[in-house]
Amino acid sequence: SECQWDGQFLLNCSFTRISTIPEDLPQTAVTADLSYNNIKTFVCSDGRNEEWMLKHLNLSNNLLSEVTLTTCTNLPILETLNLDGNAIHTLTLDMPTPAHGSKKYSIVDRLLPALKVLSVERNNLNTVPRGLGLLKSLQTVHMSSNAIQQIDPKDFQNCSQLKDIDLRNNKITKIHPDAFRYLNKLQVVLDLRENALTIPLPQILVSLNFFQLEVYLSKNAW
Repeated sequence: SECQWDGQFLLNCSFTRISTIPEDLPQTAVTADLSYNNIKTFVCSDGRNEEWMLKHLNLSNNLLSEVTLTTCTNLPILETLNLDGNAIHTLTLDMPTPAHGSKKYSIVDRLLPALKVLSVERNNLNTVPRGLGLLKSLQTVHMSSNAIQQIDPKDFQNCSQLKDIDLRNNKITKIHPDAFRYLNKLQVVLDLRENALTIPLPQILVSLNFFQLEVYLSKNAW
């Protein structure tokens, strides 16, 4: 392909018009830039057990519409995943609840254990992806410029390391009072600008740490 490989850490396939992720992706690559192409599908693992050394994966500005991360057991040290500027309407992180005693879904325990930053800006999401709490190291989630309509109490459940949430420029009209209650490390930014909120949010904000947190609420409907 027209990808450029520096022989050590960086694979640059940006603007190469590829429609699939290269099969010969170097296992030693730390950063892979696959942005601005025609990639329609993203499959982490094909069933093999090889682990990749990727820390940063950029799939922004492609043609992705459905992304499933439940098979991403071969990216143990991936820290940032950029999915901005696609057409993603479904982002799957969780799996069905297994039957009592079943080990069938134990693979989820290894789901991107090092991922700190997940960016899904400028897509077609109408809900917060279920299962964010499975990403045990997640600190930053950017979901601005989607079509998210409400924030439910379980949307950020178990996101114990989350510090920064960007929900700007969505269609949010309703936020459950307990939506952010247990995010004890939320200390950087909660961005709710440019939504459709009609009433102030004292019940939500009172549970947050005002001494460390910046909350943005401008350009709403109130």
